[in-house]
Amino acid sequence: MVPFVLQSSKSQLLLVDMQEKLLPAMQNNDEIAKNTKTLLKAADLLGIPVKYTEHYPSGLGPTAEGVREALPSGSTRFEKVHFSCWAEAGFADFIRNGSRDQIVMAGIESHICVLSTALDLLKEGYQVAVSLDAVGSRRSHHHESALRALASVGALVIPTETIVYQWLGRAATEAFRAMLPYFKGEASK
Repeated sequence: MVPFVLQSSKSQLLLVDMQEKLLPAMQNNDEIAKNTKTLLKAADLLGIPVKYTEHYPSGLGPTAEGVREALPSGSTRFEKVHFSCWAEAGFADFIRNGSRDQIVMAGIESHICVLSTALDLLKEGYQVAVSLDAVGSRRSHHHESALRALASVGALVIPTETIVYQWLGRAATEAFRAMLPYFKGEASK
């Protein structure tokens, strides 16, 4: 793995399958939703493109309402049936965005769609960061094993707070001041 630091100008945020019939079944689903909304707020402030997938939405429903409401204007949706987003026809074009080769991931389930997609993105040469507290599975040992596997093959597996601070790059900016309440527990999410 070649070490890298996330940069807002090189990043995209990819939400994987944060759907209304899936999210409630995840362990720590409230924390996953809260941290996802924090990532969405930071992406919106910093002009980071947001893309999101929905797995078989006719059966699993749309993106969960609270997450859907937090999506920045201009966020783009991709419907899929493959577990790896990369395996779905058109996803390579969907995720391609000039020099934005850093993909920050949040979503569910850690050990299925998030893991498979991240592995494929890494194979394709993307720099992948997974927000360890904005992804989840139904069982904690599945979640933990997926995070270990991702870290072992070159993904950054880091907290939401670390991702946002790397995107911000420095303090004493309007964006920093806007995000600070999210980490002090003062922001309504």
